[in-house]
Amino acid sequence: MELQLSTWPEIETYLKRSRLIVIPIGSMEQHGPTGLIGTDFICPEVIARKASKASDVMVGPTFNVGVAQHHMSFAGSICLRPSTMIAVMNDWTNALAHHGFNKLVWLNGHGGNIATINAAFAEYYHQRNYAADGIHKNVRCILRNWWDLRGIADLCARLYPEGHGQHATISEVAVTYFCHPELSKTEELSPKIAPKHEPFTDADDYRRKYPDGRIGSDPSLARAKDGALIIETATLSLAEELKTLNSES
Repeated sequence: MELQLSTWPEIETYLKRSRLIVIPIGSMEQHGPTGLIGTDFICPEVIARKASKASDVMVGPTFNVGVAQHHMSFAGSICLRPSTMIAVMNDWTNALAHHGFNKLVWLNGHGGNIATINAAFAEYYHQRNYAADGIHKNVRCILRNWWDLRGIADLCARLYPEGHGQHATISEVAVTYFCHPELSKTEELSPKIAPKHEPFTDADDYRRKYPDGRIGSDPSLARAKDGALIIETATLSLAEELKTLNSES
């Protein structure tokens, strides 16, 4: 059940049996020469939607622009300031809590979002200490990174013994190729496996160290059929977690 494809009476009916919603959250950033700009929101979005059907849980609209300043030297990347993202996440949380949702699972697809998501949770919990009413008192904000779901790390290690990488990874590109097979790329990459991760500061520093945008990866190995298996594994794991959360008081 998707919030944006529901009517308000349908939402009211849903809230009589569940107060849980899963919200895909990602980023709009470069993913190397062969990866889609929307990779980091496409992955959690498809997993969340499939898991919501399997668990009979509401899925919300995708929060598709995140914190990605270090990618801004590559055309097409869009980013929010951390303070902006924190404010918008809190507005979303306040609105959903106002309607009665009290378990918000943010399914994340971008490692660069993690610190800001946790800061947004801290901001929300701080403000609710001073709330005049009880609407927000029982609200839980939960972060799950899709790559941390049960079975994903082991599966990726088997599929990609080398070259999986840290950015523009084979697995995330494979997921997007399954979702959008017509956009699959076959470009030769040089070097085949990108430089491994080392610290960087701003966007210019990132591009100097990783000229084509990849970090430690060889996404030329990405295949749609592997993406299907990754999605299936993640969906089963997330659906189980959502069912457990839904059963808790």
